[in-house]
Amino acid sequence: MKDDDELTALRAELDLIDDRLQAALADRFRCCVRIADFKSRSGVPMMQPHRIGVVQERAAVFAAANDIDTDFIRRLYELVIGETCRVEDLVIQAARVD
Repeated sequence: MKDDDELTALRAELDLIDDRLQAALADRFRCCVRIADFKSRSGVPMMQPHRIGVVQERAAVFAAANDIDTDFIRRLYELVIGETCRVEDLVIQAARVD
């Protein structure tokens, strides 16, 4: 296989991995919308600091077991959790208006 062909194949593989990553993120946010709906109906506060700690710890364990920089995974999950909180806030606020 020529170098260009190998690089093209590797990039195609990476594109498929990115597709799965993006689909997993979309699934995660859809689940968070359902969680926010439950919290709204049940009077559960949106912010659950203990749960955030559990999620971050699970990610750190995964990172360590898979030779991924734990600081990277921490920063990634800070972004994901931050967006999750934003989305949950919107869902809960919308439920209050209805």
